[in-house]
Amino acid sequence: MGSGDQTSRRLERRWAPRYTFRADLEIEWGSAVLRASTRDISSNGMFIEAIDPLWIGAGFTARLNLDRPLKMDCSVKRIEPGRGMGVSVALSESESQKLYQDLLSSLSHTGT
Repeated sequence: MGSGDQTSRRLERRWAPRYTFRADLEIEWGSAVLRASTRDISSNGMFIEAIDPLWIGAGFTARLNLDRPLKMDCSVKRIEPGRGMGVSVALSESESQKLYQDLLSSLSHTGT
């Protein structure tokens, strides 16, 4: 694999538009519940601000504190030491998927 392949793969991860989005969330990791907040969000992930981020590959459940709380399965994809972590998001329930899509739709219409 040449370096061009690696570059295109890196760019490929960011195909979804990102929207600035601030909300509190709870990270359920094992028996611990950690409090954090979002910085931005996209259709396939979000950036979570946390002083002590988890490590790349760590999996956890997050509960986004909206009018109707949204539960998501997350996996850490990248770390910004002292700032937080970029995570991918998976939604198993169709109601959660609709709530997430509605949130993204509202953000895309407000231009944030």
